Amino acid sequence: MKIRTIIIEDEFNAREEMEFLLNETNEVEVLQKCANALEGIKAINALHPDVIFLDIQLPVINGFEMLSMVEKSVMPRVVFVTAYDEYAIKAFEADAIDYLLKPVEKDRLQKTILKIKNEIDNNKTQNLEIPLLRRIPSVGNHKIKLIDVDMIDFVHSNETGIFFLCGDKKCFTDLTLKALEERTTLFRCHKQYLINLDKIDEIIFEDNSVGKIKTKSNHIIPVSRHYLKELKEKLGF
Repeated sequence: MKIRTIIIEDEFNAREEMEFLLNETNEVEVLQKCANALEGIKAINALHPDVIFLDIQLPVINGFEMLSMVEKSVMPRVVFVTAYDEYAIKAFEADAIDYLLKPVEKDRLQKTILKIKNEIDNNKTQNLEIPLLRRIPSVGNHKIKLIDVDMIDFVHSNETGIFFLCGDKKCFTDLTLKALEERTTLFRCHKQYLINLDKIDEIIFEDNSVGKIKTKSNHIIPVSRHYLKELKEKLGF
């Protein structure tokens, strides 16, 4: 069975060259090529590849930051690709399977493929040291805006997608609620809501062991029975 992979690289020629080299090995199936981090996140969530070949120097959201936007259950193995030696050390600190320096050489790539196959055949898990996510991307009007997590009041998931509020400003994001729960300091208070604990003004307790949160911006969000006890413990009640 071939190794299922996604290439995430902002330079067109580099993407095409990497696809050509991987296809030449006859060991790899390239599922998709992505030009930026947000395309990469969508592809990972949809296709669940075995491994990604990830350029570190992506525009706006770099490769390391992109990884902090992927939930743990779908995190693929990672091979970093870079033109800069200084990032190689950081890549190994992040416990990537390997790193490749541009321009990628066939013999060096073949060694990487062998490493990947060994990881998969032996069912080894990759323990990436991924820092907390500090900024959440919001896409709209042909631009990406990165919002500091500390500025966010709450995050909500509904039939229209995942969105968060900063005061009265509503922003949509392609990140999953689970990824935001795992990778930020936002707290799960309901199956469809995450709350910024610093933005809580009041907690209203109700008779049926559920509650409501009023934020400092006067939004009311629910607290389910399942999470109310955890919330009280988190706040020291």
